[in-house]
Amino acid sequence: MRPKGLPEVPEQTAAVARAAFPRGSLAMRVRDRLAEVFADEPFADAFGVRGAPGLSPGVLCLVTVLQFAEDLTDRQAAAMAVRAIDWKYALGTELTDTGFDASVLSRFRARLARHGMERVVFDRLLEHCKVEGLVAAGGKQRTDSTHVISAVRDLNRMELAGESVRAALEALAVAAPSWLAGQVDVAEFAHRYGPRVDGWRMPSSQTKRDRLAQVFGQDALALCRAVWAPDAPEWIRGIETLRLLRQVLVQTYYVHTDTRGREVVKKRDADDEGVPPGQLRLASHYDPDARWAAKGEELFWMGYKVHLTETCDTPAEAEAEAGVRAAPNLITDVFTTDATVPDVKATGPVQRRLAEHGVKPGEHYLDSGYPSADLITTALERGIRMVTPVLLDHSAQAKAHTGFDKNAFAIDWKARQVRCPAGKRSAHWNPVKQHGADAIVITFSVLTCRPCLFRKQCTSSALGRRMLTLRPREPHEALVRARSEQKTETWKAKYALRAGVEGTINQALDITGMRRARYRGLPKVRLQHSFSATALNVIRLDAYWTGHDQHHTRSNRLKHLAYRLTA
Repeated sequence: MRPKGLPEVPEQTAAVARAAFPRGSLAMRVRDRLAEVFADEPFADAFGVRGAPGLSPGVLCLVTVLQFAEDLTDRQAAAMAVRAIDWKYALGTELTDTGFDASVLSRFRARLARHGMERVVFDRLLEHCKVEGLVAAGGKQRTDSTHVISAVRDLNRMELAGESVRAALEALAVAAPSWLAGQVDVAEFAHRYGPRVDGWRMPSSQTKRDRLAQVFGQDALALCRAVWAPDAPEWIRGIETLRLLRQVLVQTYYVHTDTRGREVVKKRDADDEGVPPGQLRLASHYDPDARWAAKGEELFWMGYKVHLTETCDTPAEAEAEAGVRAAPNLITDVFTTDATVPDVKATGPVQRRLAEHGVKPGEHYLDSGYPSADLITTALERGIRMVTPVLLDHSAQAKAHTGFDKNAFAIDWKARQVRCPAGKRSAHWNPVKQHGADAIVITFSVLTCRPCLFRKQCTSSALGRRMLTLRPREPHEALVRARSEQKTETWKAKYALRAGVEGTINQALDITGMRRARYRGLPKVRLQHSFSATALNVIRLDAYWTGHDQHHTRSNRLKHLAYRLTA
């Protein structure tokens, strides 16, 4: 790579582009206003210093951003670089330039994913927006997530077992054909695993299907034993498909000895023998990062989850503070995880990254599934106030709205005691660990509680005494404040601002197809979402530059007629 950045626009290309697009186009405005974002230097570590010079990574990044902005395939994007005048202007190429092969984009993405450079362009554009005053720390930002369907087909457990054996055999047939021929009956395995394993081609009888599932397990076990045998070539064990086959074998089958002393491979039953939890269980041999997940009772998918964060200062507030036209809502972070990660687990990493990039929000609006008191406290320590529903007191008294819940008890943190509504003090204060977090278990004496007149309103314990579980002081007080605040109408009206992020997710789906993974593997899916978020920011900036971001209230002729008749 020879770092040069975007080349100068040839005079003839500029003249033709200006004549064809007198008002300009998105690609041309991106070139004119954001050329410094698409530099070559940040990608130097991913390229060698010897050999023939390659295409500019800055140019390929610009092509990729425009590709996602128009939801194009690699072939379509490569064709646009040849036949679209405004793209030639943006890339700085001659009118007679023949472009590049579509496979260049695939290899470029693989290079970025391999070197952890998925977010370089997104971060550079965010830094540019900071310099221009379009994004700043201390404002309001909102986050929400949506599911992402993987690029591979859904497989049930039986199909996964058969496909794993087939993929391993295909890999060995290429890498070690002679060794494979000495280990298995090639003709028999070719008949069984020639076509892909598909539920539509399987026997209709349940007995035959169970027998076929057992055969898949036996073949997988025999192949794994042959590969990990002492006399097998050691380098074979490094083939990824064989490692995945071994994992599928363990999570799907177990080996036991029957009453006759024979070794039997049996499929695991989810209730009796158990299967690995969702975050560990392979869902596809061809995308080892994809996972099965569920949301509610109706949504089930295999794949990933993407969390989008954007600025959300209302136009009136922004104009009042700055005295100028309000900046557009821009995406400040995009975070992709596997499908099993709860939204609340992504909140901490998102807030840390926002702080690192100097765009830490003053108020963070979320629908993250009830954050813990520790998370709320940590955010406050970072200077971030989380505006999100918190889990209410789930004690029996609070749920029934009768008796004494935790708020009825007075806590003396210095004396390490709690006073109940009857004026009695607790007997024990025990700091403990619960689910990896600090907690305090408060216990009242049986001698205090049993004769109390309010015992039935306070506890239904068989021992006849009240126990409380509290968080440490700062998280506890933050949780109490959040619980009381979210019951007010003021908070509910304020929290309504979070709903606007649904429009951003809908725009991401319509323009970039973000909900369907284009590629396989978490690194490449993260790259897809980073470029998708960059493309959305470019589109919003273009609307801001051209004045098309002003929203006008819709009206219809019927309302005009009603107004005239009643005026």
